[in-house]
Amino acid sequence: MQDSPFPRPLVVGIDVGGTKTHLRARAGDESIADHVRPSSGWRPHDPVAAAGWLAALVTDTLPAGSRPAAVAMGGHGCETPRQCEEIRSALEACLGVPCRIVGDAELLVPAVGLDRGAGLVAGTGSVAVGRLEDGSPVQVGGWGALLGDEGGSAGLVREAVRAVWAAHDRGEEPDELTKELLVAFQVPEVPALGGALESATAPSADWGRHAPAVFAAAEAGSSLAGTVIAEGGRSLAALVARLAARGVPVDDVVVAGSTVLAQPVLYDAFVASLAERVPHARPRHLDVAPVEGALAMARSLV
Repeated sequence: MQDSPFPRPLVVGIDVGGTKTHLRARAGDESIADHVRPSSGWRPHDPVAAAGWLAALVTDTLPAGSRPAAVAMGGHGCETPRQCEEIRSALEACLGVPCRIVGDAELLVPAVGLDRGAGLVAGTGSVAVGRLEDGSPVQVGGWGALLGDEGGSAGLVREAVRAVWAAHDRGEEPDELTKELLVAFQVPEVPALGGALESATAPSADWGRHAPAVFAAAEAGSSLAGTVIAEGGRSLAALVARLAARGVPVDDVVVAGSTVLAQPVLYDAFVASLAERVPHARPRHLDVAPVEGALAMARSLV
């Protein structure tokens, strides 16, 4: 790439999600590129392949003859500082400019213009991130649908099935949650729910897509569903409490995710529990695209 023809430094921010990738490039206040594409081919556990994928994305998206001054990326699957550093080093070797690589949840705090705070994501899964006063990253949660991700859509469905099983074992009559799950998983009776869960080829996605059944049951008056959702909210608050216990500043908690922001009953349960567990924490919805956090990080490198 040639030197940038723009009068202000051209910075690139990238948000690589599980299904789609969003790249924005700006030179000062001028928008140079705003591009969304599928995340197919993204391999975060292969640093060289990941760096090559990102470099090709930058090269293919920016105008011909332009060269970024800095690139920052928040990536799905970037789970440890070592992994992020390896991708950063490989990407800088490809592009020859300063780069920064973080997990995608770390984009939330800078996206809203904050220098410190916690980011909480509850979509298909759930995770909370922040940084210590010395800048060291801390992540809690995000352990996947089989063992964790409480408060995310897949975790809610898993716990809803457990609640239905327990009610069945107690000899209770099926309530709305039981009926909704049987329809969602297309099985005739409660014992068959186990096989439906176990047969999923991609548990996070396959379980998570049935989360609307849990919220529909709660709206219809299911006490089982209400309990599952309330516990999901408490689990999300517990993630923030764990960050605080480890020394992460959590005065501001930026909340994102297709599940928690789309379901007020879950968000309200989270807020109520957070007020009890971490009274000084202030939750706020993410109201801009996460890629704005990557752009802010890129600007800090120039």
